[in-house]
Amino acid sequence: MSEITRRQLLTFLGAGAAAAALSPSLDRLGLGLGTGQAEASGFGLFTPVRLPHPLSIYAKRRSFLPTGAGDGVVLPPAKDPSLATYAVVDDVVVPPEFERYVIVRWGDRVFPGPDDYVGYNHDYTAFIPLEGDHDGLLWVNHEYVSFPFSFLSPETPANLAGFPTSFEKVIGFPFPATKDREALGEMLYNCGGSVLHVRKSREGRYRVRKGDGYNRRIHGLSGLAINANRADGYALVTEWGVRSHQKGDENYLVGTGPAATDVFPLSSDGLDEKIIGTAFNCSGATTPWGTVLSSEENFQGSSLFFVGVAEDVLPSGIQTGYVAGTTGAEFGQVGEKYGWIVEVDPKGHERTKKHTALGRFRHENLALRAEPNRPLVAYMGDDRRGGHVWKFVSKGLVKRSSSKRNSELLERGTLFVARFNPDGTGAWIPLLPTTPTNPNVPSVLGSVEIANLGTAQRNGGTRLPRRAGIAGQSVDGGSFVVTTLNEATVLPDYRGKTLADFYPTQGAILVDAFLAANLVGGTPCARPEDFEVNPHKPREVIMAMTDGAPGSDGYPDSRIFVVAKYGTGVTATQQSGSLHKVVEDSWDGTGTTFHWTRFVQGGEAGAADGTGFAAVDNLTFDRKGDLWGVTDMSTNLHNGFDVGSASAQQAINHALSGNTANLVGVFGANWLFVVPLDGPDAGQVCPFACGPVRCEMTGPTFVDDTLIISVQHPCEDSPIGDGTILSRSIEMLKLDGSLFSQTRTVPRGSNWPDSATGDPANLPRPCTIGIQRKPGFK
Repeated sequence: MSEITRRQLLTFLGAGAAAAALSPSLDRLGLGLGTGQAEASGFGLFTPVRLPHPLSIYAKRRSFLPTGAGDGVVLPPAKDPSLATYAVVDDVVVPPEFERYVIVRWGDRVFPGPDDYVGYNHDYTAFIPLEGDHDGLLWVNHEYVSFPFSFLSPETPANLAGFPTSFEKVIGFPFPATKDREALGEMLYNCGGSVLHVRKSREGRYRVRKGDGYNRRIHGLSGLAINANRADGYALVTEWGVRSHQKGDENYLVGTGPAATDVFPLSSDGLDEKIIGTAFNCSGATTPWGTVLSSEENFQGSSLFFVGVAEDVLPSGIQTGYVAGTTGAEFGQVGEKYGWIVEVDPKGHERTKKHTALGRFRHENLALRAEPNRPLVAYMGDDRRGGHVWKFVSKGLVKRSSSKRNSELLERGTLFVARFNPDGTGAWIPLLPTTPTNPNVPSVLGSVEIANLGTAQRNGGTRLPRRAGIAGQSVDGGSFVVTTLNEATVLPDYRGKTLADFYPTQGAILVDAFLAANLVGGTPCARPEDFEVNPHKPREVIMAMTDGAPGSDGYPDSRIFVVAKYGTGVTATQQSGSLHKVVEDSWDGTGTTFHWTRFVQGGEAGAADGTGFAAVDNLTFDRKGDLWGVTDMSTNLHNGFDVGSASAQQAINHALSGNTANLVGVFGANWLFVVPLDGPDAGQVCPFACGPVRCEMTGPTFVDDTLIISVQHPCEDSPIGDGTILSRSIEMLKLDGSLFSQTRTVPRGSNWPDSATGDPANLPRPCTIGIQRKPGFK
């Protein structure tokens, strides 16, 4: 289908939205705007941005087609809004009623220390007011580094050797030519987060107060100086260069909760609850008590993705060993201390904490329910193929939602993993030593794909903890893959036990939460990313499932998620992610049962069940309660071109079945949309902004009349913009399901935001921007 129907919308968002959906049509409000603009509720009216692919909103409303940086034309509504040609613009494209501006960029020197600078790949943003909405502290996550930061960045395509990079021109000194300690240290420094004091100017734009005492970095090597206390050979690893920001400091983090008590005293670093740095920071949450919860996501290190630590642990919870060549091995960062929810006090009154009661996995974000006289409830996603949906319920009660004491509630409680049943019911399974083991069966997980295509991708593989003496294994620690090929002989040894048979302590269970969840039968999901509690009904939690395709970590349950294109028909349902909803059976969210539903399936609007987007990621609600979302399409699929200097064309064929990830190329670049809850456009996907070449738009936050959002990795794994234009024909679906071909042109690289701000360096830089209504368009 091409839109979210009103019935779906009201069923999904609950009766609280029903009354709003009966409000008068916008076209009868006397605004003189005719049918040209869609409603963005709390953010006002706007003309939807025109994307390459057809959407039903374009058949009803005028749309803004970008033609150059800051330029465009307004197209009238069309019954068939398919475009024969489309030229991608290297810009943050916003509706003509709005303007965008840069608040802060990678490399900006705004801190009291002369060598400190803002980190790379901006992600989640949070605003903590100091003097109302016009003056406050802006937190920005920095997730990872990627080309053109340096040719040494993880997973850089080999054919980019010799192409210009950006580090020296932006930061002011050369990046090392080899992957030595300084190179690895500088990469970790560019992860973590930044605290920035911002204030609105007379023009109504947020500006960073340079040199302000609040401004500070919390990065991947914060507290490195504590290595001096070690006895394991890392005592001399207390700096990574001669510049002031490369000297180790005492700003270490501390662990709280069961793993800090049960596991960290066993860690080989000998630092007990003290932790060096936070990195891999993806999304997060802002607490009612004025702190930020930052999520450590892809912390796992490998030979290719070497900015990371060991994920595999022994039964006791400590790492199986350092992974050679990783930043973890270089600086002695033990794996068990990364992959947590990190609480930051932007005002600097409290030391930064890692709350281990919330489990160790690839955290995407966190959604809170903090209601007086009730336990604190937190919902989380594990962003990996086959990752899980999680809930934490605190042991203590919230007194006042604004009380700083609520931070202590994150230290003690119960972590649950979700089990989704095909009949729409579900259960929260506690991760406790007494919990029985009941691992998933690969042939059951893959049953829908097997029924349609005869086999399951990767044989439905799922991972379980490896233990000597179980299923013929002779080694403790790490994981063991169970598939349709070995399930009959392997699974009996994993059944009929409890978690205590695999882990000696509660802390060890939490350190190995992903594998422990598989062991007790938690449902492997389709890359669960952002979760948000519905402001109309707090029992309801909206969940973004980014991509249903299986991977090496696991196989999403095909009874719950679309894991492949199950037929060769060109309009067959696509595997492009989905939005799901959990409705708690308990009124306060503390119970152990729920119901679930799939709200919408991703995919082209002309495909069966398709809503017109792919790979939905971060979600948020505006002040009126409308749902906003951004997409997270893989960089190597944007506009149907692979990354690297060759920019090879990805095959796009709607007649194929199975894993059809390449169909994502239809959707162009990553973009931001809103689904209005009321008015004539209720339930329609309304594109609000589109990002520059090879970027991801992340961390949308509404502050007063401004949308603050990050532009992550423009130009990722591609040559810096030099005027080279790529062109190809892309097969896609019309709204009626018939095929057509579009000629698509796209810059090979990016220069954003320097190209938009007039910076002579003309380099691509991750940044955080503000979007606000233009004067005269109130």
